[in-house]
Amino acid sequence: MLDLARKRIVLGMTGGIACYKIAELVRRMTEQGATVDVVMTEAATHFITPVTMQALSGRPVFVDAWDARVPNNMAHIDLTRGADAVLIAPASADFMAKVAHGMADDLLSTLCVARACPLLVAPAMNREMWANPATQRNVETLRGDGVTILGPSAGEQACGETGDGRMLEAHEILTDLIAFFQPKLLAGRHVLLTAGPTSEPVDPVRVLSNRSSGKTGYALARAAREAGARVTLITGATFLPIPRGVTALPVTTARQMHDAVMASVGDADIFIAVAAVADWRVKNVSTQKLKKTSEGGGAPLMEFEPNPDILAEVAKLENGPWCVGFAAETEKLAEHAEAKRTRKGIPLLVGNLAHKVMDADTTELVLFDAQGTHPLPAGNKLDAARRLIAEIAARMPV
Repeated sequence: MLDLARKRIVLGMTGGIACYKIAELVRRMTEQGATVDVVMTEAATHFITPVTMQALSGRPVFVDAWDARVPNNMAHIDLTRGADAVLIAPASADFMAKVAHGMADDLLSTLCVARACPLLVAPAMNREMWANPATQRNVETLRGDGVTILGPSAGEQACGETGDGRMLEAHEILTDLIAFFQPKLLAGRHVLLTAGPTSEPVDPVRVLSNRSSGKTGYALARAAREAGARVTLITGATFLPIPRGVTALPVTTARQMHDAVMASVGDADIFIAVAAVADWRVKNVSTQKLKKTSEGGGAPLMEFEPNPDILAEVAKLENGPWCVGFAAETEKLAEHAEAKRTRKGIPLLVGNLAHKVMDADTTELVLFDAQGTHPLPAGNKLDAARRLIAEIAARMPV
C-alpha cells in the first residue's frame, strides 16, 4: 500500500532557495499516491517556475488570488475543501509571521486563514532570521494554534553561513508527512527497542555473529515513532539508516546491549526485544590474531559462556515496562515460541521462521499471548511493524 494513497495535499511554496528541494518532494509525494495541488507565492516563482511544478504534480498550479480558472473565483476557499492537509515548504520567516497573525494578503496566506484542514510548516531561512526573537515568538504562536512545525535542521546555508534554519531534505519532509497521518496510538509512551545482531569477539579480528539485518527492528522503531512514542533504539551493527526522530545507541556485544538496555529501561513504558542476541560468548578470547598452520589445521579450541538474558531480566523488573519478545525459529514455531513466552514470563511474543525472513524486505508474523495464537497478514516489514504496534497498543494496560 502507498503511504499517501487517497491523500490530497495542498503544497504551498514561499520564496527561498530551498524551493529547488520541493521538486523532488512533489515527485516523492506523488509516488506515494498523493494528489498534490501546488500554490506558489509570487516570490516563489523567482526560484522555480510554475511550469516545473505543474509538470511534476500533473495538476494546475495556482499563484494569483484572482485566478479565473476556479469557477467561483474563490481558489482560497475551494483548494482546501476536501484536502487532507496544507503543507507550506519552504516557509519563509515573513510568511510564518503572516500566518501567526492571521494576515491574508495573497492567495497562499488567505488560503491558510480559510483552510478547513491541518497545517504543516517547514521553515527555511538564514540562521539569524530563525534565531530572531520575533520568529521564535511566531513559531510558538503557530504551535499553540495547532500548526505542526517540521524542522528546521542545521547545516550549510545558501548565504555561506552554517546553523539552524536550513529546511529539511525532501525525504525527511516526506517521512514526517507520512508519520503525521499515522494514528497516534502510543502518544506519550517511551518505547525501548533492541534491533540487529550482536557480535562476540574471537580475537582482535574475528567475531561470531548472525545474519540478522535489523530490518524488522528498525521498521518497528519507525512505526512506534509514527504512533507518537518517544523511541530509544539500541542497535547492533547494521547498514540501515537510523529512523527519523529515533534516538539510537549503537552497541556491539550482547553484554554492551544488556548494559545499554538496563541504563535506559527506567522510564520505558514498552520494551520490544527484537535484536538477535548471541546466547553465548567466547570465554577464552585471544589477545592476538589466531593463526592457522601451513597445512591449514590448528583450529582453535573455543570455550563458551552464557550471555545475560536481557528480555528475561527486564521482564522481572519491579514496575518494569510491558515486554514484547521475538522468536526466530527454523522449525516447530508454535511449540518453541509459546515455550519461550512462558519461560521469559512476558505477555506477548512475536514469532516467525528465520530462514524465510532474514535479509528479506517482507515478513509474516505470528503473535503468541495468553489467549492463543494470532497470525498477522504477510507483507513488507514496515506494514507488518505498523500492525504489530497497533496490536501492542491494544493490549497495553491503561
